[in-house]
Amino acid sequence: MTTLAFTHAKFQLLETARIPIALFGSAFFPSAAMLAFVVPFVGDNAEYATAATASMITFSVMSTNLFQHGVGVSEDRAQPWDPYVRSLPAGALPRFAGRILAGLTLMFVSLLPVVLIAAFLTEATVTPAQFLLTAGTVVVIAIPFILMGLAIGYAMPQKAAIVVAQLLFFPLAFLGGLMTGPGLAPGFVEDLAPYLPTGGAARLMWAAVGDFPSDLGAIAALVGWTIALGWVAVWAYRRDEGRRFS
Repeated sequence: MTTLAFTHAKFQLLETARIPIALFGSAFFPSAAMLAFVVPFVGDNAEYATAATASMITFSVMSTNLFQHGVGVSEDRAQPWDPYVRSLPAGALPRFAGRILAGLTLMFVSLLPVVLIAAFLTEATVTPAQFLLTAGTVVVIAIPFILMGLAIGYAMPQKAAIVVAQLLFFPLAFLGGLMTGPGLAPGFVEDLAPYLPTGGAARLMWAAVGDFPSDLGAIAALVGWTIALGWVAVWAYRRDEGRRFS
């Protein structure tokens, strides 16, 4: 199963490499936000720059997985290759695992510009231990957004998936507090953010890179979102399979 998963991941990565603009788009918005809002305004303050970088990394994790899996899966479903692969006896697990591995790889590649901007153009700083903790946290917070993307991709046709991903993209970022630092968002955002996947993810990232206290309520909400989105993703896959292969 592991070999099949890596084979599927390799296929996904090669397919994306043939259209590099797809990866460029995932990296562009967080990098542009860093250059437009973080570098000129809080770049010389180590604490704020570090927290803002963590927010932009969360932003990139959400956008990469939402579009990579949401739009990507819906596009794949429209191709004749997809029904053939799904009819093979290996089952769905290697394909899911391969897609997730490929998505995580592309996600870390898309994070490189944000990290480089933070390192060379701001005073953001982390210890080696914080860097490793942050890298692990990135994988953890990616899970609900991967599942969200898979749910969209398997539940909707390509045109609808693009629209839904775009509609979710900015509201989740704003209401999750990714556009501001810890405690700096408008009051209603501060109240709502811990209960959204973006808000819970940002709070985990802030705790990983600095002294932001762990918010157990936000962590519980993020776990709840992960379970719920996982159920929706499985339901969408089975629904699509029932419609197309029954």
